[in-house]
Amino acid sequence: MRLQWKRMVCLLMFIYCLFSIYAAYIVFFQGRRGSGVRRVTAPRERSKDSTHPLQIVEEQDDFQHPEQDNEWNPWEEDEKMENAVQHKVQLQGFQKQILQHRPRQKKVQIWGKAAIGLYLWQHILGGQLTPNDVTAHWREGQLKAGNLHFSFYTGPSAVPGNIPLDTENVVLVLNGREEGKIKFATQWLHYVQTLLQTHKLQHVAVVLLGNEQCENGWIEPYLKKHGGFIDLIFLVYDSPWVNEEDVYQWPLGVATYRNFPIVDLNNLMLHSSRPYLCNFLGTVYKGSSREILLNVLKRERLNTMCLISVREQWLPQETSENLKKYQDALLQSDLTLCPVGINTECYRIYEACSYGSVPVVEDVMTPGQCGNSSVFQNAPLRLLKLMGAPFIFVKDWKELPAILEKEKAMSLQEKNHRRRLVIEWFKQFRTQEEQRFLRQFLTLQVDLC
Repeated sequence: MRLQWKRMVCLLMFIYCLFSIYAAYIVFFQGRRGSGVRRVTAPRERSKDSTHPLQIVEEQDDFQHPEQDNEWNPWEEDEKMENAVQHKVQLQGFQKQILQHRPRQKKVQIWGKAAIGLYLWQHILGGQLTPNDVTAHWREGQLKAGNLHFSFYTGPSAVPGNIPLDTENVVLVLNGREEGKIKFATQWLHYVQTLLQTHKLQHVAVVLLGNEQCENGWIEPYLKKHGGFIDLIFLVYDSPWVNEEDVYQWPLGVATYRNFPIVDLNNLMLHSSRPYLCNFLGTVYKGSSREILLNVLKRERLNTMCLISVREQWLPQETSENLKKYQDALLQSDLTLCPVGINTECYRIYEACSYGSVPVVEDVMTPGQCGNSSVFQNAPLRLLKLMGAPFIFVKDWKELPAILEKEKAMSLQEKNHRRRLVIEWFKQFRTQEEQRFLRQFLTLQVDLC
């Protein structure tokens, strides 16, 4: 009896082992083969011996590849999930690194109380102002140049107290021509100096309409190299201070205070014949070379070839009628005569270029501290000469008759070619000044990241 019971137990154990082995075989080797899905689908093309309109199609799982049937990995999904998590973490690390090293946008505020600020903003940088009304008490504009973001503010309501306390970089456009203007300019400088105490303001630059005799000593103590806080000065008029390190010469430009516009000539204006060989509309100062110019024109009877209109006193404001008359004179003349006034550099030079009228510039140094032409290379008008200005330079107005005789012999085609040359040069000149202005801010030691 006991022997039969042992045999029965052994048989049951043997059957249990066989069943376990079979179950393991089914799970690990046959489970994947039976996981196909059957679906009914219409065949693309019925075979000739087919008697059923439908076919039974057996598909493999979406994630199964036939060649991997015998290499199934039960931990495959976990590994995929783990790899995906690692990839995501790695990607986030890369993104964080990029953001940390991406240059931060540098904000620069320009406050332009002097009229040359409009020349900088509209004619050089190409910015717009809102509102368009030139008589508005508050006008502003925005523009971007790479990592630089500029804001411009002007108008009677633009006063020092309006500069925000969190300003990081500021450009002041100041007028230093006379005592009254200098007093007003120093108020801006003193306010900006207080902003430095907030530790937000990092850099200060000044665009300065300097004195026409280059007597600008009042601003020298404000320069960093003299213990002040001004990093850069862009200075109008030739000056011995210009060193291309912290003092740069800046063009006088057109008379924006008289609302001289940005000119865009059409083909007709460029290629049509102009009725006058030359023009001069301006103020004649007693004892100046402008009197010599008028005497030469009358003596040689050249005033019939040129459009001449003079006055004895300078007027700060022009009527719209006078502005129109002046613009027409530039447009209708092949040459524009540019005798020196208080300084060799004058608005007329740049305004003539706008209309393709070649400036005839009196190339002499005026009295004052602007330098000595025998000592300073290319003085006067150093900036224009370095830029290769295609002008006619004269040392004495007695040279004018020969110049006009040459003009009369030129063909219209030759004049048109020269006219286009002047206009293209003037465009390139403004582009180079824009790049030079922007480059100085990019080279300042500011945290851009």
